[in-house]
Amino acid sequence: MSKKTDIESKILDVSYKLFLKQGYKNTTMDDISQELAMSKKTLYKYFPGKLELLAASFELLKNKLSIKVESLFKNRHISFTAKLKSFLSIVAADLAPINPELLEDLRDHAPEIWIGLQDYVRDSAYLRFQKLIEEGIEKGQVAPNINKTMIVLVYASAIQSLIDPKFLAQFPLEMRERMNLNTSEIFDQTIQIIYQGILTEEAREEFQRS
Repeated sequence: MSKKTDIESKILDVSYKLFLKQGYKNTTMDDISQELAMSKKTLYKYFPGKLELLAASFELLKNKLSIKVESLFKNRHISFTAKLKSFLSIVAADLAPINPELLEDLRDHAPEIWIGLQDYVRDSAYLRFQKLIEEGIEKGQVAPNINKTMIVLVYASAIQSLIDPKFLAQFPLEMRERMNLNTSEIFDQTIQIIYQGILTEEAREEFQRS
């Protein structure tokens, strides 16, 4: 790794952590330069502004996630249920830290990045997850009477809606307070509700053990 690439990676890592902690709107280039112990002039040599830093941070996240998922799907030495559980864990681990406050910031102040993230989640569900469901059907571990496209649509819409603050805001405050789940728990609960229902009894037992 070149010195320039190493510095860029460090800048992106620090910036992304600040965005997660403080939100996009409340994070400034001053905050980032101070956290890096770097002058703002030097910071601007690598990235022209805060929006470009945010975009690059999410591109890096999406690339890392894609590599992990592709590597998992190509692994022929693990069972379907282990692959399913690993896939869901990878997605949750990488996307769950993106808290509702940051998502609201993205939607209001960085709409292009918000749309790009939504498209990525949707494409991942269609292009990658559907292949996994097809593998489960072929192996007799996904109930054959359930439409595979419906499985993917339910997964994608549930995840996107439950982490969208504006979607949740449609519901009464009392209902939202009773849910009282962080993003990571939302992923986990959604997984349990949906996927315990699509697997055969034998696959459910294996899913629990894996």
